Parts: sequence; structure tokens; C-alpha cells
Amino acid sequence: MPMSSAEIHAEATDITANARKRYAAGVLKYRQMGYWQPDYAPTETDTICLFRITPQEGVDPVEAAAAVAGESSTATWTVVWTDRLTACDSYRAKAYKVEPVPG
Repeated sequence: MPMSSAEIHAEATDITANARKRYAAGVLKYRQMGYWQPDYAPTETDTICLFRITPQEGVDPVEAAAAVAGESSTATWTVVWTDRLTACDSYRAKAYKVEPVPG
């Protein structure tokens, strides 16, 4: 059944509100932006990078790993109108495993 004009308007309003919230001033955690994916299973075509990270005091190791993934890939991109046309997920690095290292 086709949507009514009121339903179309409500859906468009929701999409606009979500976009505004996503790009509002403030700080979004890297894990919220999709750089932390604990269930990710690497494929044979993935490039795997291993980093040793020492987070600052009070910084969660998972958030630090997600930040490294973000800043080494798409988190440094400038937000422009063409973002909706870019396959960002194809280029986004993914942190998926954090293990403590002694010493």
C-alpha cells in the first residue's frame, strides 16, 4: 500500500533529525562511529595491521583501538555533501580485538 503524504513527511522528518544529530557539534566516540566491531571476521583480502597502543589514563582500551582505526582511515575525512555517495564502509578500518600485553 502506498504511503500517505503525512507518512512520507514523518519519515523524511525522522531522517533529517537523525542526520542532524549525527553531525551535530560535539564529540562522538569512535566505537559509536563504527570503528569497533568485535564480531568482525577478517577475510582473505583484508589487510591486517597490528598496533601496540598505550591509552592515556582513564581512556578505555577499546575506545583507543577504535580511535586508531578511525584516524588511520575514514575518520579524518572532511564531511561534505558527497559523503552520501561514497562507500565509506568499504574504506573504514575496523578494530575488532584488544588484548592486554604485559610490560
